[in-house]
Amino acid sequence: MFCFPDNCNGPLASALPHSSFQSSSQSSAGYSAFYAKLNRRDEAGGWSPMVTDQDPWLQVDLREQMEVTAVATQGRYDSSDWVSSYLLLYSDTGRIWKQYRHEDGLERFDGNVNSETVVQNKLSHPVKTRFLRFVPLDWNPSGWMGLRVEVFGCSYKSYVADFDGRSSLLYRFNQKSMSTVKDVISLRFKSHQAEGVLLHGEGQRGDYITLELHRGRLDLYLNLGELHDSRSRFSSRRVPVTVGSLLDDQHWHSAQIERFNRQVNLTVDAHTQHFQTKGEGQSLEVDYELSFGGIPLPGKPGTFLRKNFHGCIENLYYNGINIIDLAKRRKPQIHSVGNVTFSCSPPQLVACTFLSSTSSFLSLPSAAPATGEFTVRFQFRTWNPDGLLWDVCCSVLTTFASDQYLLKLIILCCLGRRVNDGLWHAVSLASRSLQITLSVDVLPVCRLALEIPTLSLTVFSPAFQGCMQLISINNHLVNLSHVQQGLLGNYNELQFDTCNMKDRCLPNLCEHGARCSQTWSSFSCDCSGTGYSGATCHNSIHESSCEAYKLSGSSSGFYFIDPDGSGPLGPTQVYCNMTEKKVWTVLSHNNSAPVKVQNSSPQRPHVMKFSYNASADQLRAIVTGAEQCQQEVVYNCRKPTSRYIRPLSWWLDRQGDKRSYWGGFLPGVQQCSCSLEENCMDMNYFCNCDADADAWTNDTGILSYKDHLPVSQIVIGDTNRTGSQAVYHVGSLRCYGDKSIWNAASFYQESSYLYFPTLQAELASDISFYFKTSSPSGVFLENQGLKDFIRVELSSPTVVTFSFDVGNGPAVLSVKSHLPLNDRQWHYVRAERNVKEASLQVDQLPLRLLQAPADGHLRLRLSSQLFVGGTASQQRGFLGCIRSLMVNGMTFDLEERAKMTPGVSSGCPGYCSGSSNLCHNRGRCIEKSNGYICDCSQSAYGGATCNQEVSVSFDRDSSVTYTFQEPFSVMQNRSSQASSAFAESRAREDMAFSFVTSQRPAMLLTISTFTQQYITTILARNGKNGYNLQIWYHLQTDRSPDVFNPTPKNLADGRLHRIRIHRVGKNLYVQYTLSSDAELILIRSLTLGKVISNFGEEVVKAASKGFVGCLSSVQFNHVAPLKAALTNRGSSLITIRGPLVQSNCGALAESTSHVLQGKTQTQASNGPTSSLVTLRNSNTYKGSKISGDNNCVLSFSLLC
Repeated sequence: MFCFPDNCNGPLASALPHSSFQSSSQSSAGYSAFYAKLNRRDEAGGWSPMVTDQDPWLQVDLREQMEVTAVATQGRYDSSDWVSSYLLLYSDTGRIWKQYRHEDGLERFDGNVNSETVVQNKLSHPVKTRFLRFVPLDWNPSGWMGLRVEVFGCSYKSYVADFDGRSSLLYRFNQKSMSTVKDVISLRFKSHQAEGVLLHGEGQRGDYITLELHRGRLDLYLNLGELHDSRSRFSSRRVPVTVGSLLDDQHWHSAQIERFNRQVNLTVDAHTQHFQTKGEGQSLEVDYELSFGGIPLPGKPGTFLRKNFHGCIENLYYNGINIIDLAKRRKPQIHSVGNVTFSCSPPQLVACTFLSSTSSFLSLPSAAPATGEFTVRFQFRTWNPDGLLWDVCCSVLTTFASDQYLLKLIILCCLGRRVNDGLWHAVSLASRSLQITLSVDVLPVCRLALEIPTLSLTVFSPAFQGCMQLISINNHLVNLSHVQQGLLGNYNELQFDTCNMKDRCLPNLCEHGARCSQTWSSFSCDCSGTGYSGATCHNSIHESSCEAYKLSGSSSGFYFIDPDGSGPLGPTQVYCNMTEKKVWTVLSHNNSAPVKVQNSSPQRPHVMKFSYNASADQLRAIVTGAEQCQQEVVYNCRKPTSRYIRPLSWWLDRQGDKRSYWGGFLPGVQQCSCSLEENCMDMNYFCNCDADADAWTNDTGILSYKDHLPVSQIVIGDTNRTGSQAVYHVGSLRCYGDKSIWNAASFYQESSYLYFPTLQAELASDISFYFKTSSPSGVFLENQGLKDFIRVELSSPTVVTFSFDVGNGPAVLSVKSHLPLNDRQWHYVRAERNVKEASLQVDQLPLRLLQAPADGHLRLRLSSQLFVGGTASQQRGFLGCIRSLMVNGMTFDLEERAKMTPGVSSGCPGYCSGSSNLCHNRGRCIEKSNGYICDCSQSAYGGATCNQEVSVSFDRDSSVTYTFQEPFSVMQNRSSQASSAFAESRAREDMAFSFVTSQRPAMLLTISTFTQQYITTILARNGKNGYNLQIWYHLQTDRSPDVFNPTPKNLADGRLHRIRIHRVGKNLYVQYTLSSDAELILIRSLTLGKVISNFGEEVVKAASKGFVGCLSSVQFNHVAPLKAALTNRGSSLITIRGPLVQSNCGALAESTSHVLQGKTQTQASNGPTSSLVTLRNSNTYKGSKISGDNNCVLSFSLLC
């Protein structure tokens, strides 16, 4: 956010002399650049270039550095010549240029639609510059280019110092040391070197501050009071805060450090990092001096530990002190080391930019030297993993390219280094006879002898896309200005006098800590280990609650839940107890065992802190989203000190506030459960332990006031008498219900709607809800801005449409159902839009994807209220029910808002509209006129409510094969919007099954395709650990399969095990990483039990043994093959071999459980300690390092 001074908007170009206007060419003398002043009518009335000008531009020299806040354009007077869009470049010297980019990264400026109207463009951030260059992109197709321009801004005061890489300025304090609790340090700098110290200070206490240019980024090292060896200041243990990128581009960059105590803001250009500094102090204590431009060794002025800064620094202020002004006036506080001058040297290096990966080239003449040796030297920088750098035709054809990890001669001369990192790299190549010598940077020289057949080598490589400078052929430096003027060589799609690189990972638009990588034209996000998926890692792969897991068909066990979905909180692991009618979410803490307390007093109390497997914000979200929460506190005591007069024991709630009540759902004062139930042993007291009895007494209570849960600390100070003691136990936090799932509103007037605050959805938004209606159309949701908007609607009885506009024109995604959606049944909708793509999901229909245009507008700017169930115009309103509306992980309380809105009522009528969970395991509740039925067609379970296990016993010759009705490619479709680019949806599989077996080895499940891909799960020997589960993924037939052993446990143990495998392309929470994200093409069949295969050795061995045991509840995506085999035995899709007997896997497991006695772990009151294992990385969940992009999730249950 930039605030311009009120008076920084004056015209700057109107009074400039003739010589301040230059151009690439002019049609004739009357069309010269001087006539390009705004509103000028003499001569031709503006500037127009020659028709043959390949790269036309108009340049304005402001005569001195100015602060520019806006530009304006007109067409050529009384003509058909105007420019409809253009680029704006700026420069200090008129030699090296930088392209202006708007706040959202856009480069284009909107121009004119006629010759007279003035179009002004305010700059989203001002630039301080002397030269401006207007580069036309589009013009009137019925005319030609014509420009008149004006520049707006104000004068700018500049104090400059030039550092030559061996110099510095030392600001010396009046006293021995300077201690500050608040600092503000600001400066502007420019450099062509990627390394160099800008400022440094340190103190004997261990404090230090260093601002350093490193690899083209700005690193800040800051420490307050943490003692250490000064030599280790830049060791690997010291992690800097890093901001910025490509800062070695010879253009001005601003930097500012703001510190108050330990809170710090580091801003470079428009990007700010907020952080808390290391150390235990609140002040920064620096001894003797601050140095600018380098770090002098103590007692050895002029020598430095780190590389000095080489470049210019402008307007350097330290806590309001103008350092450069003091140095220029030779004030005694400033000591100059080396040669510091007070004017900025002009840049010596001029680069050119190769803009296109398909058509950019630079062709230069070269004559063979008399020595017979041909040499080429140049520097380049790029983000692309490959590209043709040089192609030399002489006695030997030599071609080399930059690869993601190495620069290589195509004839395989490898130097083993990643060079597409955006930094400058120097290349030197020499050829003499059949000897090639290649060197890159300071790496060892690579030499290669070529043979005659190499002369016919053909290389297919994309054109280089990036920047080059210092091009030298046979030791002669190429003058790029002569190339641009047509005096030397030839070129195409080149931009001269600038390295027009853009860091697409700055700012990092990947969410939830995902890693950003980029090429010249795009960026991608690595979601590995984050718990999120999608193009920008926006979508949580976990359910938001245990209730949601239950509705998806899961059973009791440990799960990761993400209470705010795509919000910032992240997932946490809980135990979901689904054995009761209510689904309980259980969060344990670090002190679950009973604790004995003696000799505690008010002066020296016993204190116990409780840490949960969730952050404070996650706990708050879980408790707030639940219908009810509770926590048991068991307190046994003998001869305690009376607590009646004042509380001697208490607990702290989640906010850290003191509480002295010990039971109930309403906060009381110093009360226990016996007081609430009126059964205390002495009714004169509110707690049994207040009665001062010699015998053991008990005060056990259930805390259920949600705003205070969970217990964060307990304090006991009343066991200091002889014989006095206490034993307490604080149970796990237990919550049930999910208020968001059945939060609903009914709309019964077309003009009615609910309104909420404006969506906060500039860069990413996801919207999900359920609806049911009998109306043929209606708007579910709409939010508008000045021009931008976002809308989700039922556009016809069978079509849901998601439309939006972020400034690139309306984008529309539609999903069409083969069945009516206005059937009075619940349907699910999820719409997402981010800077990479948009998507729309309706029920289980194929996902629609729409890619965002390259280099388009990014930010969705909304200003009106969010309308739900209607629009601001009160037209096309929705009639029906909407429930469970969530936007970016936040639940909208429809019921509460409906209570105060005419035409809308809370809740939704019907049997299938409550939280009673009538249908289980993915079963769908279908409304009937006199009740409901459960549709179990997409569930692996049967029965009236989809909770009856479907189990089959196999012997070694048994198998069930489900053949897909037609070649089945997983979730693949395209949007019907013809005018935009589209992407196929990601590959995905969701598999689940249960089994009981004692056979070893064993074949469980196999999925095969017509293209020789397969997925299989087997039990195979794994060292000394018995027969473990193995999962084989063979997605690319030219590679070896990926094989995972997700658990060391022996699963051929006669117990019931539940397996779930879930994959979505490469962007899923990963516990196991595949080598490919390929999807299964043309799925042929799914086989349970024995199969004849040509798979790997272990698979063949297991396949030959088949499966002996019980399989149940088998699900693959939305197919239940085992249930289909039992209910459709005559179907041509089902092939059954060998005996197949309907069974009960749970009962079979119980019949063999006597063998396992002594091995079964006990189940605590808060759930089993190990009855379910969620397989994940063996270290921590967050931040784990995964080598690869293609992710799988597998959960594994021991049901006993």
